[in-house]
Amino acid sequence: MALVACPRCNITPPQASACGIRCLLRAPRSAASRPPPWRLRRSRAMAVYEGWHSAAAGADTDGGAPAPHVPPSLLVFSGGTAFNGVVEELKKVTTRVAHVLPVSDDGGSTAEIVRVLGGPAVGDIRSRCLRLSDESTAEALSVRKLLGHRLPIDPSEAKLEWYQIVEGDHTLWEGVSRPYRETIRAFLVYFHSEILRRSAEMFCFTNGSIGNFFFAGARIFFQSLDAAIFLFSRVSQIPAESLVLPVISTNDRLTLGCELWDGTIIRGQNEISHPSNGRREIVNKDCNSCSTLPSRIKRVFYMSSEGSNLLHEVFPEVNHTVLEQLSKVDCIVYAMGSLFTSVCPSLVLRGIGETIASRSIPKFV
Repeated sequence: MALVACPRCNITPPQASACGIRCLLRAPRSAASRPPPWRLRRSRAMAVYEGWHSAAAGADTDGGAPAPHVPPSLLVFSGGTAFNGVVEELKKVTTRVAHVLPVSDDGGSTAEIVRVLGGPAVGDIRSRCLRLSDESTAEALSVRKLLGHRLPIDPSEAKLEWYQIVEGDHTLWEGVSRPYRETIRAFLVYFHSEILRRSAEMFCFTNGSIGNFFFAGARIFFQSLDAAIFLFSRVSQIPAESLVLPVISTNDRLTLGCELWDGTIIRGQNEISHPSNGRREIVNKDCNSCSTLPSRIKRVFYMSSEGSNLLHEVFPEVNHTVLEQLSKVDCIVYAMGSLFTSVCPSLVLRGIGETIASRSIPKFV
């Protein structure tokens, strides 16, 4: 097969691969020869990244030597599940990423923590912190395994295993050094003491996440969600330039609601994404078989914790750190996941849309 020179750059493969992205963006194409939309989006993303790479590599310092390569800084709007698979690969490209997550999840073990202890949902934040955690040493892997562990489904077995963990007798503690062991265990003990203080509420440990329990204990102890994230980040050794940001920094419970086109109001993030018709059950997020909503979603909004209609709509204040990061990052990413329960809970807050619209930077879906 003959090699044809690029009509724009007048070079032939394999050298033409160096100009392929530029040609893709500049050369007019007929509809029949135009690449698929997904390939075009990927090529544009690569072109932007290569532009950053070239600018950083070609910049001269005072001594005339090329400056070290500085990877792009990103801000990602996502939930706590779907984007986790991308995080592992993204770490290989850049760690300068601000992960913005909602704190309105009311499913799984998070729902039980919120029911008994109140406060914001920490499950999505804990999940992202674990994905960003260090894996370079045996101890780091042991800490990650401990904080990522879930208790059994059977209530009695779950309670028994929890007592073994909180008392320090479980095999999960193997490989965790004494300083880390005492730090993590102290907040697990504090979490347990807070449960015992609320004797009127019987806490269910079924399928409970040890990381969620640690996170909740730290948040209650410090009375600060940001402080709990900072502690969790240091314990799991997340890179300092990687930020995990709650879109709302609060110690109060947040409830997500939605209005359907038929006028129906649905209360609770879990009821929006995995309708259960009032049944209390464990949600399998890897399974797509769940009930459908009676009508399409018109909009999502925040409502008071005891609210049930539009009269109970509230307007929480966005985390100022999120706005600061939006104003200086190189790129904004709307990650995969549930649009109405993962991305929209961040975008509906006042100040988010205005700040995004004011930035002339790449924005990818």
